[in-house]
Amino acid sequence: MTRTERPYGAWTSPITAELVAEADNRPSWPAWHGDRLVYAQALPEEGGRVGLFAHGAGGPVELLATPWNVRNRVHEYGGRPWTSVPGAIVFTNWDDQRLYALEDSAGQPRPITAEPGRPHGARYTDLHPGPDGSVWCVRETVTGDRPTDVTRDVVAVPLDGGEPRTVLATHHFLSVAKVSPDGRHLAWLGWDHPAMPWNGTELCVAEMRADGTAGEHRVLAGGPREAVCQFEWEDSDNLVALTDPTGWWNLYRVPLSGQPGNLAPLDAECGGALWVAGSQWFAQLGGGRFVLLRGGTPVLVGEDGITEIGGLADIPVFSAMLAVRNGTLYATAAGPARKSALVAVDLERGGYTELTGQPADLPDPAYLPTPESRTFTDEAGNEIPAIVFPPANPGFTAPEGELPPFVVHVHGGPTGAVAPVLSLEFAYLTSRGIGVVAVNHGGSTGHGRAFRERLEGQWGVVDLADCATVVAALGREGTADPGRLAIRGGSAGGYSAAHAIATTGTYHAATVRFPVIDMLRFAEGDTHDFESQYLHSLVGALPGHEQRYRDRSPITHVGEVRDPVLVLQGDEDAICPPEQARAFSAALGGTGIPHAYLEFAGEQHGFRKAANIITAMCAELSFYGQVFGFVPPAVEPIELRK
Repeated sequence: MTRTERPYGAWTSPITAELVAEADNRPSWPAWHGDRLVYAQALPEEGGRVGLFAHGAGGPVELLATPWNVRNRVHEYGGRPWTSVPGAIVFTNWDDQRLYALEDSAGQPRPITAEPGRPHGARYTDLHPGPDGSVWCVRETVTGDRPTDVTRDVVAVPLDGGEPRTVLATHHFLSVAKVSPDGRHLAWLGWDHPAMPWNGTELCVAEMRADGTAGEHRVLAGGPREAVCQFEWEDSDNLVALTDPTGWWNLYRVPLSGQPGNLAPLDAECGGALWVAGSQWFAQLGGGRFVLLRGGTPVLVGEDGITEIGGLADIPVFSAMLAVRNGTLYATAAGPARKSALVAVDLERGGYTELTGQPADLPDPAYLPTPESRTFTDEAGNEIPAIVFPPANPGFTAPEGELPPFVVHVHGGPTGAVAPVLSLEFAYLTSRGIGVVAVNHGGSTGHGRAFRERLEGQWGVVDLADCATVVAALGREGTADPGRLAIRGGSAGGYSAAHAIATTGTYHAATVRFPVIDMLRFAEGDTHDFESQYLHSLVGALPGHEQRYRDRSPITHVGEVRDPVLVLQGDEDAICPPEQARAFSAALGGTGIPHAYLEFAGEQHGFRKAANIITAMCAELSFYGQVFGFVPPAVEPIELRK
């Protein structure tokens, strides 16, 4: 192919915003219902609802058509939304948050929980079949008007629509309780404010009473500085759990009496941050064998140690939602040139079969960036992992001597991470000549507890410093144009982007998506219960550190912004409420700083509707073109106000 010379950013690409939206349909929560493999899948083209499908010989079979939306809002991030019981699938429905049963012999689901007194006033997640034919799950009950007016318990929900029975209510936050094979004990995870589930959780066990409730509990593993993120019963006398007393999430056998023992000691992360209730990083194979996600890639663990699984080089990153049957692992996986898809992995022979496939219009791989996993080092010797996504387009080359504009992507959380897998959102930019570097700054998961704790008391400092170290290195080596640097991020990443554009001179543009803008307001009740005390560890305990919160808030420094800003926000966001983004954008009015604010109706935290994803991507590209001096082809210019 003959290459056309054209400035970076002005290249044409087959990776359209429509393709980005279409590809935002990751399958999730695979499990078996009888002899059918069932899974949930996002449907951006249907307003972002989540459908329920069965894998069939001729392709996916939709089990629940519109308007059913298999999603829940416990912790506002949701969790396991469906389970299988004999003769029915029980699921959570977004519109009313009630539980419904889809019976094998019936065409329409029927509700099995009552209509709550207030909209979304009772929510359910982490669904599992109970020992008595009921469904056991975590129930979140809204008790007042403040976002933190919430209680939680583990309940048994009868399928006949009877009143749910409380099984236990020991901690402010809970995982579903699981019954031992002999029916004598219950085990569950619990934690309380101000801890987050990656700081400290407790693996609890109690004898099961005759009335189906838990007796007095004791703690088998975990604590204030140890976080158990998943457990399963191995037999009636032993549990198996992922916990991190060594600073790494490893797999332990936890007896009801005696000390836990590490089944596969590794200086590697085999668990993760429990953002989503019901996440699974390991599954049991029987006979003391397990499949375990080591750094996101499945391996086998047994008495002989760890065995690699071959044939997975092009899909090395698996989501923590696993199902196993007859020696086959079913999970969602992605790779550098493959978007997330449901796959079946042969655990004995290796290799995989892709069950849901790739987008039919996925372009030639030459248009996709090759992720480069790199490690940068700051002046203090701290190592900073980052993934570089360089510009890639076989049809174009830039004028001699021109360096590409680069965008620093800051992930959410901030206890999150970015993996070296295909992101069509990034490819939309890189195929047009704009580089992207995704930084796993201090505080990110995947690198052990010590690395996560680099951010304790330092949010707004370490994240910005690490990103600046990475982008400065890219500039020095000639990979990026130091005069055309932007920063982007959503949620916690949106905070970092807003704070960086307001307080540093590193960047020349910022795309701020559903951000935290006023730290103090966020910490004093302007967010949901799950994260309402998150900043106590990230910034400082309250009361006592109010001035630190003010000093690190973008709203405090909005008058210092000297470079253009694009703000994108959903109007139903309960995690980072739109009032914060609106205030930041409004404060830019009349300053002379070019800026734009787009608010999307009906969107919560992040964008799920295809039309909004398309609008957001096109606006971001137009924004960079206006700031960095190129004209993106076939993109309507966004109006920048001053």
